[in-house]
Amino acid sequence: MIHEKIYSSKQLKTENETMLVEGPLMSNELSNYHFHPDLVAFRPAPKQFEALKEIAELPEGRIYVARTEDTIVGYVTFLHPDPLERWSTFNMEELIELGAIEIAPDYRGYQLGSTLLEIAVADSNMEHYIIISTEYYWHWDLKGTQLSIWNYRKIMEKMMSAGGLKPAPTDDPEIMAHPANCLMVRIGKHVSEASIQKFQRLRFLSRSTS
Repeated sequence: MIHEKIYSSKQLKTENETMLVEGPLMSNELSNYHFHPDLVAFRPAPKQFEALKEIAELPEGRIYVARTEDTIVGYVTFLHPDPLERWSTFNMEELIELGAIEIAPDYRGYQLGSTLLEIAVADSNMEHYIIISTEYYWHWDLKGTQLSIWNYRKIMEKMMSAGGLKPAPTDDPEIMAHPANCLMVRIGKHVSEASIQKFQRLRFLSRSTS
Protein backbone atom coordinates (compact mmCIF):
# COMPACT_ATOMS: atom_id res chain seq x y z
CA MET A 1 0.00 0.00 0.00
CA ILE A 2 1.36 3.39 -1.02
CA HIS A 3 0.71 6.04 1.61
CA GLU A 4 -0.21 9.67 1.08
CA LYS A 5 2.60 12.21 0.84
CA ILE A 6 2.27 15.12 3.28
CA TYR A 7 4.12 18.35 2.47
CA SER A 8 6.45 19.89 5.07
CA SER A 9 8.87 22.81 4.99
CA LYS A 10 11.38 24.69 7.13
CA GLN A 11 13.38 27.88 6.63
CA LEU A 12 17.10 28.09 7.32
CA LYS A 13 19.00 31.37 7.40
CA THR A 14 22.60 31.61 6.19
CA GLU A 15 24.87 34.67 6.24
CA ASN A 16 23.59 35.87 2.88
CA GLU A 17 20.16 34.38 2.25
CA THR A 18 17.21 32.39 3.52
CA MET A 19 16.99 28.77 2.39
CA LEU A 20 13.81 26.73 2.18
CA VAL A 21 13.85 22.98 2.80
CA GLU A 22 10.63 21.40 1.55
CA GLY A 23 8.90 18.40 0.09
CA PRO A 24 7.87 16.07 -1.18
CA LEU A 25 7.62 17.90 -4.52
CA MET A 26 6.10 16.65 -7.75
CA SER A 27 7.83 16.87 -11.12
CA ASN A 28 5.97 20.00 -12.23
CA GLU A 29 6.92 21.74 -8.97
CA LEU A 30 10.59 20.83 -9.42
CA SER A 31 10.44 22.32 -12.92
CA ASN A 32 9.80 25.75 -11.42
CA TYR A 33 13.41 25.91 -10.21
CA HIS A 34 16.95 25.79 -11.54
CA PHE A 35 19.20 22.88 -10.52
CA HIS A 36 22.59 23.87 -9.15
CA PRO A 37 25.30 22.94 -11.69
CA ASP A 38 27.58 21.49 -8.98
CA LEU A 39 25.13 18.73 -8.04
CA VAL A 40 27.13 16.16 -10.00
CA ALA A 41 27.88 13.37 -7.49
CA PHE A 42 25.86 10.78 -9.41
CA ARG A 43 25.68 12.10 -12.99
CA PRO A 44 25.85 15.46 -14.81
CA ALA A 45 23.49 17.95 -13.17
CA PRO A 46 20.93 18.19 -16.02
CA LYS A 47 20.58 14.39 -16.17
CA GLN A 48 20.31 14.14 -12.39
CA PHE A 49 17.57 16.77 -12.41
CA GLU A 50 15.63 14.71 -14.95
CA ALA A 51 16.14 11.62 -12.78
CA LEU A 52 14.66 13.46 -9.78
CA LYS A 53 11.61 14.45 -11.80
CA GLU A 54 11.09 10.82 -12.81
CA ILE A 55 11.36 9.63 -9.20
CA ALA A 56 8.89 12.33 -8.10
CA GLU A 57 6.25 10.79 -10.38
CA LEU A 58 6.60 7.27 -8.93
CA PRO A 59 3.74 6.29 -6.59
CA GLU A 60 6.14 5.81 -3.68
CA GLY A 61 8.77 8.32 -4.88
CA ARG A 62 9.53 11.29 -2.64
CA ILE A 63 11.83 14.21 -3.46
CA TYR A 64 12.77 16.78 -0.82
CA VAL A 65 14.87 19.79 -1.76
CA ALA A 66 16.86 22.59 -0.18
CA ARG A 67 16.65 25.73 -2.31
CA THR A 68 17.31 29.41 -2.55
CA GLU A 69 14.53 31.49 -4.03
CA ASP A 70 14.97 29.88 -7.44
CA THR A 71 17.78 27.28 -7.29
CA ILE A 72 17.81 23.76 -5.84
CA VAL A 73 21.11 23.36 -3.96
CA GLY A 74 20.45 20.04 -2.25
CA TYR A 75 18.04 17.13 -2.31
CA VAL A 76 17.21 13.71 -0.93
CA THR A 77 15.32 10.94 -2.73
CA PHE A 78 13.20 8.05 -1.47
CA LEU A 79 11.89 5.20 -3.62
CA HIS A 80 11.57 1.43 -3.68
CA PRO A 81 14.91 -0.38 -4.07
CA ASP A 82 16.06 -1.11 -7.62
CA PRO A 83 14.58 -4.39 -8.89
CA LEU A 84 18.11 -5.66 -9.54
CA GLU A 85 19.22 -5.04 -5.93
CA ARG A 86 19.16 -7.53 -3.08
CA TRP A 87 16.81 -5.23 -1.16
CA SER A 88 13.96 -5.82 -3.62
CA THR A 89 14.09 -9.62 -3.20
CA PHE A 90 10.83 -9.86 -1.25
CA ASN A 91 9.06 -6.99 -3.08
CA MET A 92 8.23 -5.32 0.21
CA GLU A 93 5.91 -2.36 -0.44
CA GLU A 94 6.72 -0.98 3.00
CA LEU A 95 10.46 -0.86 2.26
CA ILE A 96 11.82 2.34 0.72
CA GLU A 97 15.40 3.37 0.12
CA LEU A 98 17.06 6.69 0.68
CA GLY A 99 18.49 6.55 -2.80
CA ALA A 100 20.59 9.71 -2.81
CA ILE A 101 21.36 12.76 -0.74
CA GLU A 102 23.52 15.57 -2.09
CA ILE A 103 24.34 19.17 -1.19
CA ALA A 104 26.17 21.54 -3.55
CA PRO A 105 29.71 22.20 -2.18
CA ASP A 106 29.12 25.94 -1.66
CA TYR A 107 26.13 25.20 0.58
CA ARG A 108 27.66 22.61 2.87
CA GLY A 109 28.06 23.44 6.54
CA TYR A 110 24.50 24.74 7.00
CA GLN A 111 23.02 21.41 8.14
CA LEU A 112 20.94 21.16 4.98
CA GLY A 113 21.38 17.38 4.83
CA SER A 114 20.15 16.88 8.39
CA THR A 115 17.24 19.26 7.82
CA LEU A 116 16.22 17.45 4.63
CA LEU A 117 16.00 14.20 6.58
CA GLU A 118 14.13 15.84 9.46
CA ILE A 119 11.54 17.24 7.05
CA ALA A 120 11.18 13.87 5.31
CA VAL A 121 10.37 11.95 8.49
CA ALA A 122 8.10 14.74 9.73
CA ASP A 123 5.53 13.18 7.39
CA SER A 124 3.54 10.87 9.69
CA ASN A 125 3.01 8.46 6.79
CA MET A 126 6.72 7.66 6.87
CA GLU A 127 5.90 5.69 10.06
CA HIS A 128 4.43 3.00 7.79
CA TYR A 129 7.80 2.40 6.11
CA ILE A 130 11.14 0.78 6.76
CA ILE A 131 13.70 3.24 5.39
CA ILE A 132 17.14 2.00 4.40
CA SER A 133 20.27 3.66 3.10
CA THR A 134 23.21 1.66 1.78
CA GLU A 135 26.40 3.58 2.50
CA TYR A 136 29.51 2.71 0.46
CA TYR A 137 32.67 4.70 1.10
CA TRP A 138 33.48 4.82 -2.62
CA HIS A 139 30.42 7.05 -3.11
CA TRP A 140 31.57 9.57 -0.49
CA ASP A 141 33.14 12.90 -1.43
CA LEU A 142 36.41 12.23 0.40
CA LYS A 143 38.40 14.38 -2.00
CA GLY A 144 36.09 17.38 -1.85
CA THR A 145 35.75 17.34 1.93
CA GLN A 146 39.38 16.37 2.66
CA LEU A 147 38.07 14.01 5.35
CA SER A 148 39.36 10.56 6.19
CA ILE A 149 37.03 7.62 5.57
CA TRP A 150 36.27 7.29 9.28
CA ASN A 151 35.70 10.98 9.92
CA TYR A 152 33.38 11.09 6.91
CA ARG A 153 31.45 8.13 8.27
CA LYS A 154 31.04 9.86 11.65
CA ILE A 155 29.57 12.93 9.95
CA MET A 156 27.36 10.76 7.73
CA GLU A 157 26.03 8.82 10.75
CA LYS A 158 25.27 12.06 12.60
CA MET A 159 23.40 13.42 9.59
CA MET A 160 21.42 10.20 9.11
CA SER A 161 20.50 10.15 12.79
CA ALA A 162 18.57 13.39 12.19
CA GLY A 163 16.15 11.25 10.20
CA GLY A 164 16.19 8.43 12.74
CA LEU A 165 18.42 6.12 10.67
CA LYS A 166 20.93 3.99 12.58
CA PRO A 167 23.58 1.45 11.51
CA ALA A 168 22.28 -2.13 11.32
CA PRO A 169 24.20 -5.36 10.69
CA THR A 170 23.77 -7.26 7.43
CA ASP A 171 25.54 -9.96 5.45
CA ASP A 172 25.22 -8.02 2.19
CA PRO A 173 28.52 -8.68 0.34
CA GLU A 174 28.89 -5.12 -0.95
CA ILE A 175 28.50 -3.63 2.51
CA MET A 176 30.84 -6.24 3.98
CA ALA A 177 33.45 -5.38 1.32
CA HIS A 178 34.85 -2.62 3.57
CA PRO A 179 34.43 -1.98 7.31
CA ALA A 180 33.45 1.66 6.71
CA ASN A 181 30.47 0.64 4.60
CA CYS A 182 27.19 0.24 6.45
CA LEU A 183 23.46 -0.26 6.21
CA MET A 184 21.42 2.53 7.83
CA VAL A 185 17.87 1.72 8.90
CA ARG A 186 14.78 3.42 10.31
CA ILE A 187 11.74 1.28 11.14
CA GLY A 188 8.51 3.25 11.35
CA LYS A 189 6.18 2.99 14.33
CA HIS A 190 3.37 1.45 12.28
CA VAL A 191 5.38 -1.25 10.48
CA SER A 192 3.92 -4.67 11.26
CA GLU A 193 5.89 -7.32 13.15
CA ALA A 194 5.57 -9.60 10.12
CA SER A 195 7.27 -7.00 7.94
CA ILE A 196 10.01 -6.46 10.51
CA GLN A 197 10.69 -10.21 10.56
CA LYS A 198 10.75 -10.32 6.76
CA PHE A 199 13.23 -7.44 6.74
CA GLN A 200 15.35 -9.32 9.27
CA ARG A 201 15.55 -12.23 6.82
CA LEU A 202 16.40 -9.80 4.04
CA ARG A 203 19.29 -8.28 6.02
CA PHE A 204 20.75 -11.76 6.47
CA LEU A 205 19.75 -13.21 3.13
CA SER A 206 22.76 -15.53 2.84
CA ARG A 207 21.89 -17.08 6.17
CA SER A 208 18.21 -17.54 5.31
CA THR A 209 18.92 -19.11 1.92
CA SER A 210 21.76 -21.40 2.99
